[in-house]
Amino acid sequence: MSTIRVTPPAATYDVHIVPGLLRTLYPRLRRLTPGKTPSLFVVSSPQIWALWHDRFLTSFPEAHQPTVLFFPAGESHKRLASVESLAQQLSLAGADRDSILLAFGGGVIGDVTGFLAAIYMRGIRYVGLPTTLLAQVDSSLGGKTGVNLLAGKNLIGAFHHPLAVFADIDLLATLPDAELRAGLQEAIKASIIRDAKLFRYMEQNADLILGRINKPGAPHLDSEMWDAKFGPDPAALQKVVAASVRVKAEVVSQDEKESGLRMILNFGHTIGHAIEAATHYRKLLHGEAVAWGMIAALHLSLTRQRISQEKFARMANLILRYGPIPSFKADPAKLVALTSSDKKKRSGRRAFVLATGIGRTEVVFDVTDAELLSATKNMLKTMQQAKG
Repeated sequence: MSTIRVTPPAATYDVHIVPGLLRTLYPRLRRLTPGKTPSLFVVSSPQIWALWHDRFLTSFPEAHQPTVLFFPAGESHKRLASVESLAQQLSLAGADRDSILLAFGGGVIGDVTGFLAAIYMRGIRYVGLPTTLLAQVDSSLGGKTGVNLLAGKNLIGAFHHPLAVFADIDLLATLPDAELRAGLQEAIKASIIRDAKLFRYMEQNADLILGRINKPGAPHLDSEMWDAKFGPDPAALQKVVAASVRVKAEVVSQDEKESGLRMILNFGHTIGHAIEAATHYRKLLHGEAVAWGMIAALHLSLTRQRISQEKFARMANLILRYGPIPSFKADPAKLVALTSSDKKKRSGRRAFVLATGIGRTEVVFDVTDAELLSATKNMLKTMQQAKG
């Protein structure tokens, strides 16, 4: 078991990374809320609930069963209309200011549930129960919540921290291969920006971490256990999750609202978000888009001589090693234009994160459109080479 404390100015909470955690969920929730038992409301997708509801409800007494609210999975549903619908359901079900929301799903469900908790009755409590690797290593902590507009991703939101995050490694056993790989890309991001030791671990233990998703024809895992022959090693995955969470916890504890250091967490995201928008959030998973965004950022870092050719190759090769990353078609100029709506701009200046080594980055505000266009074209060349 790993427990990592997050200590931003507005809140203090723990991220618990525990195999088999769902079986002891209710007692853990009660320890968070001594006194009168609050009403609990689970926000989940029908697919996740169908897979895991029996284990989820195992520890809940009959008198304190949670109310379940369903929310369709997928980035296309991450809209204000969905939040309004969920808020209406909460109101009709009698949720009050003492109620607690349980975000049981991937990053979209976590973002939407957190935002709902931030605005329902001007703010209620919530707990993160991430079911994807990407959510476990990144999006479930840090307090960023929100939804998308047609103009861009996460343009409406609030900082609202959870009471706690419970990451059950066993939930990863039923993830599709692509979802696992996408989450591992966010772990690679954490290693590039701040943790050279994690980078080396992922470099040296790729076969152990990838497991069955590195073996064509391997069977799908049983939801009750990891397959010893084909499965990603649970201990290795737990180590990757814990190290990634530790990176983000350290960063957000020092810079809660992205006024400085926290910007480094956006490495690969400027172009990554543009890729998602250009492909209408349908072609690539978030982690896959960020992977190509990181490749573009590495090309720009190399062009600016912030990294050596050897460091560029090591980082780019690690990203590609945890693929295959789906290819896509997009006009490079359109991708650059889409970065203009990036919410990380400051006073009209576009913030961009460059790698300056393995485990080191810097944030710059003087990247030109011409530089971005060149980096994007080079990223697309890398994509074609990877396909070949």
